[in-house]
This record gives sequence, C-alpha cells and structure tokens, in this order.
Amino acid sequence: MTERHAYLTTAEVADYLRLKERKVYDLVSQGQIPCSRVTGKLLFPRQQIDLWVLSHLEGDQAQRLTVPVVVAGSQDPLLEWAVRESGSDLAMLCQGSGDGVRRLLDGKAMLAGIHLLDPSTQRYNEPSALGLSGMRDLLIVRWATRRQGLLVPTDNPLKIKALNDLKRPHLRVAHRQPEAGAARLLGFLLQQAGIDSSALNWAPHASLSEDDLALSICQGEADVGLGVEAAAHRQQLGFVPLCEEPFDLIMQRRSYFEPAVQRLMAFAQQARFAERSIHLGGYTIAETGKIIHNA
Repeated sequence: MTERHAYLTTAEVADYLRLKERKVYDLVSQGQIPCSRVTGKLLFPRQQIDLWVLSHLEGDQAQRLTVPVVVAGSQDPLLEWAVRESGSDLAMLCQGSGDGVRRLLDGKAMLAGIHLLDPSTQRYNEPSALGLSGMRDLLIVRWATRRQGLLVPTDNPLKIKALNDLKRPHLRVAHRQPEAGAARLLGFLLQQAGIDSSALNWAPHASLSEDDLALSICQGEADVGLGVEAAAHRQQLGFVPLCEEPFDLIMQRRSYFEPAVQRLMAFAQQARFAERSIHLGGYTIAETGKIIHNA
C-alpha cells in the first residue's frame, strides 16, 4: 500500500486498520465505519477512515458529553433543504455565523454553518480568527461556494448596478445583525470601495436571516441589501452579483460520525442535491464534503 489511493477496498482497509476482513464487514453492517457502495463493491474513503480512527482515539462513546442534534450558525437555503430532505433529524437554529461559533463552543450545537471573512487576511473561516484555535478536535467541512450580491426588487426599478449605488441619499439599505457573516462581508466590501458606511441610509431594524432580508425588500421595507443569490430567487427578487464565498460546516471531529451528520453528508453526494443546487442558483458544489481543516 505504498501508493496512496483516495479510496480503499475492504482488504486494504482491513490491512490499514489491522483488522480481519470479517470485522470490517461487521462494522459496515452496524453503520459504524464510513464507506460507499459502488456497483456492489465497498469502497472506504481514506480521509474519512483517518478521521474515524482519530475520533475513536479521543475516548469511548459512552464517556462523551452529549451534544444537541442542532445545526446553528448562518441560514443557507441549500443546507436548510438538505437537512429536511436527508432525514437527518437535525434541528435548525440559525441566528448568524457568530452565534453559531458560540453555540458550538458552548456545546449547544452539533455543527454550525459559517461564512466569516477575516478582513486582515481576506480569508474565510480561519480557526484563529474565530477564536477556535484552541479547539483540538475542530473539523471544518466545505458545504458549498455561494454567490453573494445585492438583492433588489423584481426588474430592479431603481437601476442598482454596483455597490456605489448604495450612496444614493434616499436608498434604504437592508442589513444583517453585526455578528452575521453577511454584515462582516458588506463592511469589508464598503471599505474596499471607499464608501463610508455611516453615510448610508440603513433600514431601522436588522434582518436576522437571509430570508428576512429578502422579505424586507420584497415587502418594500428596504430597496437593497446584501445576500446570497438563492435567497433572491426564493423571493423572486433581482440580483446583482458581487463576489463568491465559501460556506463551511464546523463541528467536533466526533460529531462528524454521528448518524445525523453522516446522513446529511451522504445525501449531499446524491444527484438530487446537485439538481437542487442548480435550481436554487448561485452555488458551486464541486468541493462539498471536502475536509478543509482537521485539528
């Protein structure tokens, strides 16, 4: 096994783990080891096998603290749909990326969806910038790459074409709560464009989710706001693209092997998931499921 293949056969994984093949088959039948079945043949993703081994080194399952089967963090239309359709039994409590990081650290969520930009490095979801560098079993999994832009009313009656248009004196700008990833991104984009945020005509109240922001524009409470393309499509709004960003899932390594998370990740590899991402719009899923960080 000198050549490192991405997938191992049953015989190879048995040799890799120093187990008998019969024991590997038992683990598969019990749903305890990650694997895929391709044309009747079992294949074991090497990266996930390594994670599985590490998770078992971290302590016996019975000794682990229980974590609520909850997805916290930022609202994402594709994630929201996949959680329901996968039968994962995960509950959703999405109040922004910053809130998701806190709930994960406090043991109040099994995983969190985040898209937090570090303006100093222009990198997303860096553990040190999130206060997670001390979390020795942190796992970050790529969910999707999303298109962010300006949400505007249908047919864009005010002809908003770029970020500079937000400086118009009577334009009402919807916004997210300060800890949300979209709020951090908008602040960075305004700074890059040399726009003083204090000079903008902000909506009186923050929108607490992607859908809330889209609805505020749909209902005429605001004229424009930053959000993902999928949220614009859901409310039949216009969309002015600005940039793309990664949206990741953060969790403890052991949580990755919980049945709820495994069902969600397996569903994300199905054709239905790919079709839905196209239908929602603004997603690239080429890296969905990829391990971005393994502490």
